[in-house]
Amino acid sequence: MTNATLNAPAVPSRASKAKAPSSSAAAGRKILVSSWLIVAVVAAWWFGSANSTNFFVPSLESILEALVRDLGNGVIISGAWYSLSNLFVGLALAAFFGICGGLLLGEVPLLLKIVDPIIHFFRAVPQAALVPMIIGVFGMGQGPKMGTIAFACMWPILLNTIDGILGIEPTVRKFSKVYRIPRGLHFRRVILPGATPQIVAGIRVALPIGITVMVVSEMFASIEGLGFYILNSSATFKVPETWAGALLVGVIGYIISILFVLVEKRILRWYHASGAQ
Repeated sequence: MTNATLNAPAVPSRASKAKAPSSSAAAGRKILVSSWLIVAVVAAWWFGSANSTNFFVPSLESILEALVRDLGNGVIISGAWYSLSNLFVGLALAAFFGICGGLLLGEVPLLLKIVDPIIHFFRAVPQAALVPMIIGVFGMGQGPKMGTIAFACMWPILLNTIDGILGIEPTVRKFSKVYRIPRGLHFRRVILPGATPQIVAGIRVALPIGITVMVVSEMFASIEGLGFYILNSSATFKVPETWAGALLVGVIGYIISILFVLVEKRILRWYHASGAQ
């Protein structure tokens, strides 16, 4: 074997050449599978409503024209900012109180037995039905709307946190006790990681609840927000604007859900890597 042969650059195999196209093809198939139905629904809506003569069911073209116009003049942008600020503050409060309360109740079984009926009572009450009462008691400012969202979103986070604490293997707790791991370290390294998947699942469940209550709360004694935009458009018979507001809420909810899934994958990277279901 000559030196020229030894120093010759390695020729990539056919498998390595085919690897990049196959991975890109797989990514393309994944995008196609996840988006074809959306494209089909939008196309069917566009062509099916093109010649609509129903006043209350305008064409998708007129809906999008109203949406683009009000996005351009800032009417919807200001309302969306107001709504999203209420949503995120309310979710943050719900996560704080839900997680703290769930950790406490999960670690103190006696306290959980005492408050369990109250938790299930408030969880069973339709949260949207409480909106007018809460706003009537606390006023029509931005604070009561945030509090309403927090109250509605707290229950799934609280219950999932409790389930996460109770679902930790007893042998793990015994292991920590036998080796006399300090309570603070036990809480940070055993309790919180064990409950985190359930906590994240509770926040994911709370997201659509928060969006629903966000819109409903802005339909009562409000002059701002997407809920007010939808209600005001409906009251003044601006049907395309009404549909545009509802469509925008759906799009915003979808985008928030996608972003949350990305954050969830990052937070629970260790959980998914372990193959846990």
